[in-house]
Amino acid sequence: MTDIRPRRSVLYMPGSNARALEKAREIPADALILDLEDAVAPEAKANARDQVCAAVKTGGYGRRELVIRTNGVDTPWFEADLAAAAEARPDAILIPKVQNPETLKRIGQKLDGLWADPKTRIWAMIETPLAILHCEAIAAAAHDPQTRLACFVMGTNDLAKETRARFLPGRAPMLPWLTMAILAARAHGLDIVDGVYNDIRDEEGYAAECAQGRDLGFDGKSLIHPSQVDGANAVFAPDEAELSRAQAIIAAFSRPENADKGAIQLDGRMVERLHADMAARIVALAQAIAA
Repeated sequence: MTDIRPRRSVLYMPGSNARALEKAREIPADALILDLEDAVAPEAKANARDQVCAAVKTGGYGRRELVIRTNGVDTPWFEADLAAAAEARPDAILIPKVQNPETLKRIGQKLDGLWADPKTRIWAMIETPLAILHCEAIAAAAHDPQTRLACFVMGTNDLAKETRARFLPGRAPMLPWLTMAILAARAHGLDIVDGVYNDIRDEEGYAAECAQGRDLGFDGKSLIHPSQVDGANAVFAPDEAELSRAQAIIAAFSRPENADKGAIQLDGRMVERLHADMAARIVALAQAIAA
């Protein structure tokens, strides 16, 4: 199994707020998106770019994954954002409003021209109707190493804006789009992070949406406030019962008498080899979180 990196909590931090960038070093999020786009006013873009890239270069964020979100490819800030981000060498660069695989190929070529560190990956925002309609082709771009594509991030606020879908408990209007993106991501070996929950005060609604996202198959949730981190970390991590069950399945298939069996009975239930594979991922995720 390939190395697993937990992405339970992916917190947006405004790039124009130096105090927030400093505070982020102590927030227990798995990943931080240092934002140059939505959270930054036009007149503050250049200063935010400098602050974010300086913060990444300085470090001190421990094992948190650092991601720089650029402005959109059709904006006057994008080229400078991409060049500065490449020089800063974050773990990933998040590209807003990706709508086709050609965009990722062009960005990959630009990063090669900038001599970007090979470890810097590309994350893609899936947040427009065209992105949903093209999400399988976008995900398939990951098979071209030059694109560096590693992860989808759902932009549910922009999807609501573009489609006029309403925000409802349970997200019924968006479920087809969310599941299409999950299928595309999994078909091509990508991680995928759920969209944000806007009402910071609604703890019950937030917990329910985290649980829904986990059950749909998301790796974690993107967040707008540090107070949401602990909830996402708890929901998207295996609980004790799930981990114990996974360990029992692995142990059962490890017994010599089961070495050549495709299915066995465990505690009154039929368990197949595919369940052992699922169990191995659960244990690996728990170990990665513990580390």
